[in-house]
Amino acid sequence: MDFIICTDSSNCIFAHPHLQSIASGQKIIHLYYKPIMILDKLENAAIYSAISNNLQKGFEFLKNTNLSKLEAGRIDIDGNDIFALVSEYDAKKHEDCRLEAHQKYADIQYIVSGREAIGFATLNNQTITSEYNLEKDIVFFSGETNQLVLESGMFAVFFPQDIHRPCMQIDGPEKVKKVVIKLRL
Repeated sequence: MDFIICTDSSNCIFAHPHLQSIASGQKIIHLYYKPIMILDKLENAAIYSAISNNLQKGFEFLKNTNLSKLEAGRIDIDGNDIFALVSEYDAKKHEDCRLEAHQKYADIQYIVSGREAIGFATLNNQTITSEYNLEKDIVFFSGETNQLVLESGMFAVFFPQDIHRPCMQIDGPEKVKKVVIKLRL
């Protein structure tokens, strides 16, 4: 997680959260904190728990639950503030997957078994293909993305500024079991 530190309207630097001081001695006029997409293994989740209590609770659920035994469907962790969506499916062709984003929730997408590719990009004037659905907290876009691969034991966290295209196959159809933790911001 990085912080953006600004000493005036045009002089900004990126800094690690463990930054003790600023060597220049300039007065900080703005401190922006905006988490960005995270990709890692569940064993390293504690590194990111300080971002928010809800993120910490989501990671605790993933660590302390026998995920392979979960049935498909919704599991409430903390009511509508934190809940899990468990799904099992065949990864799909790129063209059959939609580019999406959320406004009220961040996602922890965790692969229990199998592998999938996920396209991702920073939200930046992409074309909306389906208007925002308030009830489902989702909006769809068209646009190009970079690609990451999630394998069993790995997670990706997507915040509202991170658009993503989940469920893509890598080398052809593959069975995937995934838990998506929805975290109210």
